Amino acid sequence: MRILAIAPHPDDETLGCGATLLKHKAQGDTLFWLIVTRGHEPQWSAEVIARKDDEIKKVKDAFGFEQVFPLGFPTIKLDTVPLDEIITAIRKVIDTANPECVYLNHSGDVHSDHRVVFEAAMSVLKPFYSGRTGVRRVLTYETPSSTDAMPASAGNSFAPNVFNDITPHLTRKLEIMSLYETEQQPFPLPRSSESIQALARYRGSTIGTEFAEAFMLVREVN
Repeated sequence: MRILAIAPHPDDETLGCGATLLKHKAQGDTLFWLIVTRGHEPQWSAEVIARKDDEIKKVKDAFGFEQVFPLGFPTIKLDTVPLDEIITAIRKVIDTANPECVYLNHSGDVHSDHRVVFEAAMSVLKPFYSGRTGVRRVLTYETPSSTDAMPASAGNSFAPNVFNDITPHLTRKLEIMSLYETEQQPFPLPRSSESIQALARYRGSTIGTEFAEAFMLVREVN
């Protein structure tokens, strides 16, 4: 199976579905990684941007991604980019990677970049396009410090209905997350190793396993 993980920012897919991607890899599936944004000056220094680019290379090797697609749109400024440009860029990646399953950030996240990426991706992943794109399953993942920071309402709440036992893969997920040195947070902040593990334990308790990752099924076409 060909799997595409779409990440508004480089660390989002590791936080949201990293252990699930490792499970896919262990099962022989082919992984692709789409990173929509990139840091920019003067908000980040050239040195920090270079460090972030190096982190991406290390994470690519750690997961064993077949290919990485960095779109390079400006971080925290996606809402200033014409939506059709983002849609076109994502469509090109879908056509190249030809995935059967797509993991995408949740639509109701507090981060504006996340909401734009979801809207653009779903424009590409319309169900009547599934015959052309080959995409049969779309799931959204939760991103600590973004999904959980949005005030809850019926329209934006993350209400998982798919759970994946990732007990054998959580330790490796935490190791890969540690490669993002520019994104590390100390406990008890949400992107600390302890908090990531606590969320995985909570999701695991829902299905009677030690650790799990949770998703919302957007669409499945059979």
